[in-house]
Amino acid sequence: MNIPSADVQSKPVTVPGLRAMKQAGRKIVMLTAYDASFAARAEEGGVDVVLVGDSLGMVVQGHASTLPVTLDQAVYHTAAAARGLSRALLVADLPFMTDRDPGHALDAAHRLMAEGGAAMVKLEGAGHVCGVIEALVERNVPVCAHLGLTPQSVHRLGGYRVQGREAEVAQRILADARAVAAAGAALLVLEAIPAELAARITDELEIPTVGIGAGAGTDGQVLVVYDMLGITPGKRPKFARDFLAGRGSVPEAIAAYADEVRAGRFPGPEHQY
Repeated sequence: MNIPSADVQSKPVTVPGLRAMKQAGRKIVMLTAYDASFAARAEEGGVDVVLVGDSLGMVVQGHASTLPVTLDQAVYHTAAAARGLSRALLVADLPFMTDRDPGHALDAAHRLMAEGGAAMVKLEGAGHVCGVIEALVERNVPVCAHLGLTPQSVHRLGGYRVQGREAEVAQRILADARAVAAAGAALLVLEAIPAELAARITDELEIPTVGIGAGAGTDGQVLVVYDMLGITPGKRPKFARDFLAGRGSVPEAIAAYADEVRAGRFPGPEHQY
């Protein structure tokens, strides 16, 4: 049985539509999916954006990080998720090192969009990545940027740690957010940064932001689907919540997640830094 979320738009979600949602004050609901069944349930539950994240390396493949995910695997899972969707916008991660220069990024984006059916690609960081974003956008590839805790940089960061607590780091993240927006990114994921910093970035940028462990002041929220269903092995991240607990089905849990994001009830203070 389908459990539709309240306030779900019936028309397909588009890249320009995301900015319109920000302007209208309508929260963007994003959730990961790696196959057709979960993607279909996400869409039925009212999710606006489905992300085929390289998080699949950890929650699906069982690796200790996202780094082992290959482009072939990303294309495979993106194509599988695409078959379950008709309305939600599909975003796919560029796997580790496929964004090392514009040429490789363009080749990877081509495969994720042409073979996988993605409408947008996501890549982490700023710096040289801004040139990659410009090259992608110039060739009509919509881009979602990702700042804060960037999982592909886990070794440089020394683990999965909150970013931006120190004033210097916070200023760098703010500068990076301005830079990726100027480079042409149409969406920005902010992961594991202080809520105050995320709210400031959201207020300053014209492009929408989606938070994960970044407080309620962003334009939307994203979670890994296995985290929000409480089935990821090990300790659940602070920013996640088990929406399946107390509910009878996965569709009900996803619909509850979408409703609580839109109503501003999730994330709560206990989920932020």
